[in-house]
Amino acid sequence: MGNRNYREQRKAVREYLWENIATASMVEKFTGVHHKNITRIKRELEIAGLLAVVKRARCARTGKLACWLTTNPDGFPRLPQQGNLFEQ
Repeated sequence: MGNRNYREQRKAVREYLWENIATASMVEKFTGVHHKNITRIKRELEIAGLLAVVKRARCARTGKLACWLTTNPDGFPRLPQQGNLFEQ
């Protein structure tokens, strides 16, 4: 696999997950990118802060428990607000 092909796969995965919340198996079906490459791309995007796991639930394709992913920041899970320790 050349760097160009990998960049194209990464772009396809990122764009698909921008428009859809999906599991890696679902991304594989719709983009044609192999599951192992999706896993590698997922990790790279997570480290860069460009991908988030929205939930863990049954995959619509496999029926197995899986992570549902997105690259759209509007879909990223929200952290609960912390109170200020110094407020009274």
